[in-house]
Amino acid sequence: MDRAWREQSVTGTAPIEVIAVGKAAIGMTEGALDIHGDRISRAVIVTTAADAKPQNPPPDFEYHEAAHPIPDSRSFEAGQRLLAFLKESPPETEYLFLISGGTSSLVEVPRSGITPDEIIELNRWLLGSGLDIRAMNAIRKTLSSIKGGGLLNHVSNHRTTALYISDVPGDRIADIGSGPLGPGDSLSLPPVPEWVSELIAMAGQPVPVVNDVQIERMIVAQLSDAIAGVAAEARKRGFKVFVHETPLNGEADEAGASIAEQLLHAPPGIHMWGGETVVRLPPNPGRGGRNQSLALAAAIILEGRHDIALLAAGTDGKDGPGNAAGAIIDGGTVARGRAAGPDAKQALAQADAETFLEASGDLLCTGPTGTNVTDVVIALKSSAYGSSAGIQVA
Repeated sequence: MDRAWREQSVTGTAPIEVIAVGKAAIGMTEGALDIHGDRISRAVIVTTAADAKPQNPPPDFEYHEAAHPIPDSRSFEAGQRLLAFLKESPPETEYLFLISGGTSSLVEVPRSGITPDEIIELNRWLLGSGLDIRAMNAIRKTLSSIKGGGLLNHVSNHRTTALYISDVPGDRIADIGSGPLGPGDSLSLPPVPEWVSELIAMAGQPVPVVNDVQIERMIVAQLSDAIAGVAAEARKRGFKVFVHETPLNGEADEAGASIAEQLLHAPPGIHMWGGETVVRLPPNPGRGGRNQSLALAAAIILEGRHDIALLAAGTDGKDGPGNAAGAIIDGGTVARGRAAGPDAKQALAQADAETFLEASGDLLCTGPTGTNVTDVVIALKSSAYGSSAGIQVA
């Protein structure tokens, strides 16, 4: 991380203004201060309410709390303040953008004719739609004046560096935070309900994005860094490590069941997966997020096993609307939950994994981690069953 900071191109003597948005905004700003503190003249930082401000921040640093995963009035206020901040900048200033997971929700400026309430309604639907992040962001960009490269129209006279912590599968910069600083993305829109199509039609054609911005973009942290860190620690503790290259994706319950089946026939050691699944919400859903659904689906397959334990968690410390980061399950999870009352399969079908896992005592609650590089699944198998076909030893 430090190497990446030092390799990026904010060099020279011009004053730097920092724009940090996302769940990792505080930590990234602190990193920028460590490297460029003598040149940073101002900063605007937008993050979630749970993230603590640095101690003794410089006087010209603004902090704004906004909402995630669904924007609220603070998100739209932050969007307007961001544009005003950029407009106030002296022409000689260089910009340092620090973008991390959560940016899509934390700052927003709707296109002309689109209301904040319509943006909020759209995001509520997207979160339960079962669409992957690329498709969700493609739709978000159609209603926003700052996503999909739209923010480039406000930085065209300034040398700009954008550093990213990736929270999207594939680490495409166009997908991180819905790509406020581009580059452009040609992904076509997925099928959507009629009311969403009507909103998109109301928004009309986007404002053309300038293409003459002097900008450098660089990813400074991603999922592979988290996986490598876990693998290194596991090896230090004497475990054999297996990194499964097939990324987590698709429906969370299907992914959890598939992982559990793989573990039944896998060699002993630490097994790891990374990526991001989705949950298609039923009418009147219960509580929980995609990692809890994945973990509960795995627990159903692994019921009665005494040799396998599995952790599924969001690296930001939050999975769904509750306070859990995910769950740690084993072969006794289903029995423990059943003894307390809930039915595992019914809870999974109702997107109510948190209720079951709370009853079984298997929720994982870490609090905000200050970063976000999507989700990880880490399993420990203590004795050998079957073959290791399809598994890569790290």
